[in-house]
Amino acid sequence: MTRPHSVSRDLYAAAAAVLLVTAAVLVGRYVYTYDDLIVGWPPLLGRWDPHLGPGTPAAVLVAVGVVAYGPAVAARLPWRALLPAAWGTALAWTWSLALIDGWERGVAGRLTTRQEYLSVIGRWHDIPATLRDFNGHILLHSPDNWPAHVAGHPPGATLAYVLLERIGLGGGGWAGALTITVGATGCVAVLVAVRALAGERLARRAAPFLALAPAAVWMGTSADGCFAAVAAWAVALLALAVTGRPLWWAAGSGLLFGLTCYLSYGLTLFAVIAAAVLLLGRRGVRARPVLFVPLLAGAAVVPVAFTAAGFDWWEAYHLLVTRYYEGAAGVRPYVYWVWANLACTVLITGLATVAGLRRAGGVLVRRRAKGGRVADGAGAASAEADGVRAGEARLAFLVAAGLLALLAADLSGMSKAETERIWLPFALWLLPACAFLTRPRGWLTAQAVLALLLNHLVATGW
Repeated sequence: MTRPHSVSRDLYAAAAAVLLVTAAVLVGRYVYTYDDLIVGWPPLLGRWDPHLGPGTPAAVLVAVGVVAYGPAVAARLPWRALLPAAWGTALAWTWSLALIDGWERGVAGRLTTRQEYLSVIGRWHDIPATLRDFNGHILLHSPDNWPAHVAGHPPGATLAYVLLERIGLGGGGWAGALTITVGATGCVAVLVAVRALAGERLARRAAPFLALAPAAVWMGTSADGCFAAVAAWAVALLALAVTGRPLWWAAGSGLLFGLTCYLSYGLTLFAVIAAAVLLLGRRGVRARPVLFVPLLAGAAVVPVAFTAAGFDWWEAYHLLVTRYYEGAAGVRPYVYWVWANLACTVLITGLATVAGLRRAGGVLVRRRAKGGRVADGAGAASAEADGVRAGEARLAFLVAAGLLALLAADLSGMSKAETERIWLPFALWLLPACAFLTRPRGWLTAQAVLALLLNHLVATGW
């Protein structure tokens, strides 16, 4: 692993992140007004509201348990047992944080507000007709325009909740429970990918940080948590396909990538992470083109189905851009959000991730200085003359791809505010950087304290 003397540099990186968040709060509160930013507690969408709730004891108990035993258990538990254990821990952490706000405000009522998906369920009596007419209700001045979250996404997410009601599981309670349950699997998908691409040791080191992520504050209950999980499994299946598993894993990956694009327009940026996975594969350069046949065939299924049903993705995206600037985005200043969004990222990934990213950057810089390669797994393994392991270089490369996708989203200007939920899919791929950290219990404590403070002091929008 990286050198112990770099701990002080980790602390400097964490301190810089604290200053970034502090600046975002102070500038948001004292330079801009609510009418400028349209968020109640900048840079987060929420309001200052110190409170306790029924989930408080459970959240503290889960945090203490993971901090005390997480690293040791993750190191010793058989791999097949570690994955369900990580999922169960993530579920417990997300549920307990959500229930700090109580059942109604924390879970059942989240997806039923007037801007959310469940508010339009009654308009989907005829699904094919609604899909054909979907684009006609995106713009603000259009008749019966869709609420913000429905208009802001392709119809995949709304359709999922419609189908949930059709099978008898309607209402905010079932929708919230499903969202949390699916969203918590995202940490398992990331572990699968990290193990396949960078080795089991690093995946085990990352496991407690993925299970105890501050992002869980928004994973319960935001539909973006589900999006994060679907996108994560798309990457995980691709990682399995490029590291020697049967090619049908590539077809499954393509299917999920196609679905991801019909859950959120911005998640097309996951192509950056997918490209990194393809580069890191150990099948060899000549064998990689074989993957594209099942991958592209799988990726075509969902777009073809929605297009055949009458939904035009490209038209919808251009209409959304217009709608976006008709609303809050036309007011929110880019000059603030282009850096304040990064402060939101610190809050959802935690100071441990900031320190981990610093170490990941160091791994890549040293690797480049040594003339090593990270793209070819076999070549990387044979080039480790200086003791930096090939797995570390591959993990650092994967994390860098996740960061690059996030920065592209930031610079696009299509994510002004609310990135604490919008960027959950990208945040999952920054968290594995924590595998580079020494003294994991101290950093896990920092992660847990941040999440508990956020959920107890701020009434978040999700």
